[in-house]
Amino acid sequence: MANTPQAKKRIRRNQRRAEINGARVGRIRTFVKKVEAALAAGDKTAASAALAAVQPELARGVARGVLHRNTASRKFSRLTKRLSALA
Repeated sequence: MANTPQAKKRIRRNQRRAEINGARVGRIRTFVKKVEAALAAGDKTAASAALAAVQPELARGVARGVLHRNTASRKFSRLTKRLSALA
């Protein structure tokens, strides 16, 4: 248990940041699921539109520090590959 005021403040701060970061990751997951749903349905136009929307979300996640750079790159690459294979 935290005893110093600084440690107590750190716990409060960490809880707030975890909430915010969890929401950010959840938002990214939602965008990725939209692309995957469009790919599963075979709708190329919807999938390409959703892919265009997911790219800045992944980049924002990297900039905010909730995703590793390579993770975002890998996700985008795999989604792009699946979209091009749909043709």
